[in-house]
Amino acid sequence: MDGLLKLVLTLSILMSMILSSSALTCSSYTFSSNQVFIACNDLPHLNSFLHWNYNSSSSKLQIAYRQTGISSSRWVAWAINPVSLGMAGSQALVAFQQSDGTIKAYTSPISSYQTSLQEGKLSFDVTDLSATYSNNEMIIFATLGISNIGTATVNQVWQEGPVSTDSPHVHSTTGANVQSMGTVNLLSGTVGQSGGNDRTRKRNIHGVLNAVSWGIMMPIGALMARYLKVFKSADPAWFYLHVSCQSIAYVFGVAGWGTGLKLGSQSSGVQYDAHRTIGIILFCLGTIQAFALLLRPKPDHKYRFYWNIYHRTVGYNVIILSIINIFKGFEILSPLKKWKNAYIGVIAALAFTAVWLEGYTWYLMVKRRRLDSAGKMPQGIIASNGVNGYSDMRNQGI
Repeated sequence: MDGLLKLVLTLSILMSMILSSSALTCSSYTFSSNQVFIACNDLPHLNSFLHWNYNSSSSKLQIAYRQTGISSSRWVAWAINPVSLGMAGSQALVAFQQSDGTIKAYTSPISSYQTSLQEGKLSFDVTDLSATYSNNEMIIFATLGISNIGTATVNQVWQEGPVSTDSPHVHSTTGANVQSMGTVNLLSGTVGQSGGNDRTRKRNIHGVLNAVSWGIMMPIGALMARYLKVFKSADPAWFYLHVSCQSIAYVFGVAGWGTGLKLGSQSSGVQYDAHRTIGIILFCLGTIQAFALLLRPKPDHKYRFYWNIYHRTVGYNVIILSIINIFKGFEILSPLKKWKNAYIGVIAALAFTAVWLEGYTWYLMVKRRRLDSAGKMPQGIIASNGVNGYSDMRNQGI
């Protein structure tokens, strides 16, 4: 039990380290034009960064908005919203590369969610507006006169989307594209995002808990039950390892599921129906599976065969749905690629282990049959005393 708890903690810490170590920082960036900005902040989505100088006496705000990993067929935008936290009402700076290779930078007041980013004058003065594009990085420069806003904390929105025939088109309405908004205090540099840092932490906790429990520990527990029981020396240890692993995974999974419900209740108007529905199904199946342990018939009971079919069917469906839903979670949260790649690596390793163990188990079964027909049995393999080798092992499986 202690070993499994250490495994959960180690996996959680490892994935958190991958996430934090792969993060970029604005403070180490140097502009090619040798411009210097006193303050900067790493924005939490879309690989974006905001640099600025703010003169509170004159209400002049000099900004450089950067977005990395952007292709030449995408537009980027950064905006201040003087009236609310969101897209409608935003006063945007937009930039994209035109078909002739030149960079177009202009202002666009956004009055509704159906905007096509038409050019127009903003509610505050904008000077020195320009943009550069190099090495898949777009940078917008501008000086804003924001005296009419009347506060050092402003609502900000940043965004990106496709460009076709030198015209911006609608951006994605899922994942990071609907989370890229928040506030920034121009004096302290404090950045908030759609409800603050607490919600961001809850998202991270929700993701790590579910990835480790449903997406990693559940498959490991299934591997234990399917393959360890082949060896006589592992009986009954394999059963207690399997139950312990799945029980811990279920507890952590329910905690992650509850965190997701809390996040959903705090995000009215933002719906991820498929992710939410699969999560509810997983909770129901996992709960039924946990209670089914109390109804587990003895190996020689006449209903044990049917219980085995039910148990395996539900268990494998839980694992498949868990992996699908975790990838849907990646689409919603849009973390750095190393975070997603780390999980893909873990799943690939588990799949390889399963394939290798399946082949090895069949090899042992064939070997056992040959030796059994010759009146011999290999050491360490479960004998024909009611749990007859691999085939009977599958009939007796949990």
